[in-house]
Amino acid sequence: MYHDLVNDRIQTLHREAEEQRLISRIRRVQRARRKAQQANDRLSRVLREEF
Repeated sequence: MYHDLVNDRIQTLHREAEEQRLISRIRRVQRARRKAQQANDRLSRVLREEF
């Protein structure tokens, strides 16, 4: 019984850790997209000013 509880807890911790890794990856992608969009906006403004 105790062994089963320990194994369940370990599995839960592994699952939670994987969820946190996924959240971190999603946030990195979102941040990268935001930075790319900001760079694109800056480039567009510069090009409009040049022409």
